[in-house]
Amino acid sequence: MALLISLRPPTTPKPPIDSHPRQSETKSNHTDMNKLHAAALALLLPLAACAQVRVNIGPDSPLRKLQMAELAIANLYVDSVDEQRLVEDGIRGMIEKLDPHSSYSTAKEVKALTEPLAGNFEGIGVQFNMAGDTMMVIQPVSGGPSERVGILAGDRIVTVNDTAIAGVGMPRDEIMRRLRGPKGTKVRLGVVRRGAAERLSFTVTRDKIPVESVDASYMIRPAVGYIHIGNFGATTRDEFAEALKRLLDEGMTTLVLDLQDNGGGYLQAAVDVANEFLAKGDLIVYTQGRGAPRMEYRARGNGIYRKGRVIVLVDEYTASAAEIVTGAIQDHDRGQVVGRRSFGKGLVQRPIDLPDGSMLRLTVAHYYTPAGRCIQKPYVKGDAKDYAMDVVNRLRHGELTSADSIHFADSLKCLTLRLGRPVYGGGGIMPDHFVPLDTTLFTRLHRELVARGLVINANLRYVDENRKRLKAQYPAFADFSSGFSVPSALTDSIMAEAARDSVRPKDSAELARTLPYLRLQLKALIARDLWSMSEYYAVMNSRNPIVARAVELAAKREEW
Repeated sequence: MALLISLRPPTTPKPPIDSHPRQSETKSNHTDMNKLHAAALALLLPLAACAQVRVNIGPDSPLRKLQMAELAIANLYVDSVDEQRLVEDGIRGMIEKLDPHSSYSTAKEVKALTEPLAGNFEGIGVQFNMAGDTMMVIQPVSGGPSERVGILAGDRIVTVNDTAIAGVGMPRDEIMRRLRGPKGTKVRLGVVRRGAAERLSFTVTRDKIPVESVDASYMIRPAVGYIHIGNFGATTRDEFAEALKRLLDEGMTTLVLDLQDNGGGYLQAAVDVANEFLAKGDLIVYTQGRGAPRMEYRARGNGIYRKGRVIVLVDEYTASAAEIVTGAIQDHDRGQVVGRRSFGKGLVQRPIDLPDGSMLRLTVAHYYTPAGRCIQKPYVKGDAKDYAMDVVNRLRHGELTSADSIHFADSLKCLTLRLGRPVYGGGGIMPDHFVPLDTTLFTRLHRELVARGLVINANLRYVDENRKRLKAQYPAFADFSSGFSVPSALTDSIMAEAARDSVRPKDSAELARTLPYLRLQLKALIARDLWSMSEYYAVMNSRNPIVARAVELAAKREEW
């Protein structure tokens, strides 16, 4: 993607510090300030010459003021300062006052942040953020080496090969050096998990990590195909087209496109996926900002699924690029949307590479669906905490359990392009068919079992001990799906281990509510370990109410 701004490092050196100790204070300050004025102007001129923006470098320019402040602190402050850190803190301070999605990443952070969308690498296979100076797993890579041994989202990795990496101020690049390594080598990780009293230990065999975005694809019913896209990355379009072709060869006439929990990714990847459904010239999305003229993205007319029926699944974690695809399909009346109101991220970030390899991801525009909707939910600049609490607030207000609790202003109403149905902007995409959140699905007991790793650990032991027998007994997934039941001995062993960890059901009723979903989860995990993530989703989807509603709609043969 072309950058709005290109920055070169200034070539003019900073003025030297006059170190004579006996100069008068007045003369020293006057001389230093003259030097600072001259240096600031010299630094600003190359910036104005190379930037593709107009830079006001007059005497009252905020940019001049910022440069002079940095130069003053770096050269005149009583103690030595880390100038690189000083500038980075200043950038972060500016970014924090903007929208919740603009961000700054150091050169050392850029690679790790872009890898989940860009290709493959050799390592342990986790997406992570640093919480303070502790590495927190956001999500293990699907099917990767960390997930296979039982590392979970929310885990804190605190030691690597018995060396502490948390609480010791270890630089991020040093942490990454210890975790990365050639395929086939092993690394021992110490993990702190919320809900687990003691530190856990995992030995991970490093591997080449495929950064795939299509998590699952299979025929969910005769003539009904299912594809789950986890994010929109560099290879999403190719993966999606391959899955589409395979399902079409198997007789698919209706596609269930699952974008639940899809947090987005590259805008162009979303455009390429939407192109598969739309006619030539159909508007997919357009972007526009204060300094960014309107840019339209239209279908090329070469999509391989322009005629079949489509049902898109969304929930409160469907965001950004996933909302672009959903909005295009809904606005063109190309398919139906099922689930709950999506996240509501309608802001476009542009990466701006800085001279030292660091990067700004700066919000430069809003994106709009074909009907003209801006679906960005409201936010207060600088208040990231309230923005992050939005989904929790939706639950408190009843929006996740009742469509009647969701209200849109008439001023935000638009009409779909073919049928003229009302749709609304201003905060996510409202589905055509609302499916309430089942708040009874997860009990307190189940959450405790998962948090302490008892479920995944029991599954790993069971598969390790029974893999050969299971594969012989169930040579195909269809046999497993219809014939396998989780043995009571497995759930009993989990409950016994939980009791030793002081985790018990409050009463027999809570245990009775917990066991059905626990068995379903265990069956899905076993299926994943024996086959792939497609089989995992096939099992879990049998109890997913949003998927069930989609299958019900697919069975209706009337035109949409």
